Amino acid sequence: MQLIAKSGDPAVIRLNPLDNVLIARQALVQGQHLEAEGITVGQPIPSGHKIATERVEQGQPLRRYGQIIGFASQAIDAGDHVHVHNVQMGDFDRDYAFGADVRSQPATEASFQGIVRDDGRVATRNYIGILTSVNCSATVARAVADHFRRDIHPEVLADYPNIDGVVALTHGSGCAVDPGGESLGLLRRTLAGYAVHPNFAAVLIIGLGCETNQIETLLETQGLEASAQLRTFTIQGVGGTSKTIAAGIEQVKTLLDKANQVQRQPVSVRHLVVGLQCGGSDGYSGITANPALGNAVDRLVAAGGTAILSETPEIYGAEHLLTRRAISREVGEKLVARIHWWEAYCQRMNAELNNNPSAGNKAGGLTTILEKSLGAVAKAGSSNLVDVYEYAQTVRAQGLVFMDTPGYDPVSATGQVAGGANLIAFTTGRGSAYGCAPAPSIKLATNNRVFEHQEEDMDVNCGGIADGSTTIEERGAYIFEHMLRIASGERSKSEQHGYGQNEFVPWQIGAVT
Repeated sequence: MQLIAKSGDPAVIRLNPLDNVLIARQALVQGQHLEAEGITVGQPIPSGHKIATERVEQGQPLRRYGQIIGFASQAIDAGDHVHVHNVQMGDFDRDYAFGADVRSQPATEASFQGIVRDDGRVATRNYIGILTSVNCSATVARAVADHFRRDIHPEVLADYPNIDGVVALTHGSGCAVDPGGESLGLLRRTLAGYAVHPNFAAVLIIGLGCETNQIETLLETQGLEASAQLRTFTIQGVGGTSKTIAAGIEQVKTLLDKANQVQRQPVSVRHLVVGLQCGGSDGYSGITANPALGNAVDRLVAAGGTAILSETPEIYGAEHLLTRRAISREVGEKLVARIHWWEAYCQRMNAELNNNPSAGNKAGGLTTILEKSLGAVAKAGSSNLVDVYEYAQTVRAQGLVFMDTPGYDPVSATGQVAGGANLIAFTTGRGSAYGCAPAPSIKLATNNRVFEHQEEDMDVNCGGIADGSTTIEERGAYIFEHMLRIASGERSKSEQHGYGQNEFVPWQIGAVT
C-alpha cells in the first residue's frame, strides 16, 4: 500500500496515483484553487478531511491508498468535500491471494534491559497483581491495592524500589452466566493470561465464594495451580470484608521481599511482545503514526520480536492486505474465518461493522470503516503474518501475528496483554488517555496539534510526516528505540499519570441471566 505519493500542492496530500481523493493538510476554504491538481475547492474542508480530484458518479467507488473506501451516495464534483454526507458502504470483491506478498526478511539484533524470571520468562515491569473472580470482590481487591499506593502511602513501598506497584484489576462479570458458555470461557482465559503474565512477580485472586466463576474451576480449566506466587481466597471463606482486606494486605506484605529481588539485565528483543492499538483516530492516522509504527514493527520483527495486530472490525475491508502476507493458506483462512464470525455476530446483534468509526473519528476526517481499516492495517508494517489467535489466547509464535478482538481499545488491549503483550503502542489523532497495567503503554500522536495540545499524554509526535519535516523511516527508527527504552524501565506518560487499573476490560459476549 503506497503512502505519501506527494501532491505538487502543499495544501493537500495524494497517497496513491490511483486515488480520486486528496487529504487536506490544512483547512481549505471555498474557492481556493489547487493549481498543481487543477481543482478548485467547492466547500470549506477541515484539515485531515478529503477532497475529490474528479467527478465521481453515484454508485462509483472512492479510492484512498489506491483502495476502495466507499461508494458515492450521490454525484460528487471535483473539489467537493468527500465525507459521510456523500459516501456510503457497498459490497466489492477482495482478492485474498493467500501468501502472494510473503517475502524473506533479513534478521538483525537488538536488546533491552529486561527482568528475567526464575522460569526464563522476561518482564518489562515488576508488579504484584490482584485479580478478582467476580465483580463482587472488586471493592475488596481495590482496598488491598490502595494500601500500597505510593501516591497515598509512600512509606509502605519505600524499601522496595524494584517493585513498580501493587495493582488491582477488577471487572464487571463472573456470575449470572452460562457456566459452560463462551462468555465465561473468555473471562477465564483472560484472567489466566494475566495470572501468569511475566510482568507480575506474584498474583492474588480474590473471590466472593458463591459465584459461577469458582476459583478452583478457573484454575483447573486453565491448567493452573495455586502456589506461593499465585494465591487465592474468598470473602466468604475468610469471614467478611474487613477481614479479607486485612488478609490480602498481609499476603502482599509476605510477597514484597522476593518481588524486590530483581535486577534488569540485557535480553534479546525476541522477548518483547508489543500490542498494536489505535484509538481516537483521524484522517492523518493512516498517513503518519500508523505507518511509522508499522516501520517500527518491521524493525521489531527483524530483531526477533513479536507484534500483535488486533481490532478485527478495524481491519474489515482491508483484510486482503494481510492475507497476501500470510505465511500459509491456513493462516490466511484463519483470518478470513474471524471476519466471517464478525459479519455473523453483527447480523445476530442487528448491528453493522460500519458503525465502528466513532463520532470523533468522523470529525477527524474518517468516513467509513473501510477507510479506517486501511489506515489501521498500516500499523502492521510489511512483515509476514505468521499466525492468527482468538481473544486472549497465549501468543507463542514470533513475528507479526493477529489476535481477534473488538475495536474498543480497553477490551482489545486487555486481550493482547492476556496473550502475553508486555508493551502496548497506541496511535491517536484525537487524543487519548489510556494505560494498561501491568504492560506499559506509549502514545503516538498523528498530528502536531494533538501532540502540542495534549503533550502531557503523548510520548511520540508523528505529525511532522504530514508536513514533510520528518519521514516515516525516521519516526519508525525513533519509535523502535523508544519501545526499547520503555521496555527497559523508562516510564511512559500514561504510567506517570497512574493509568492502568481501570482499563482492564475483558470482552463480554453472551447472555447475562
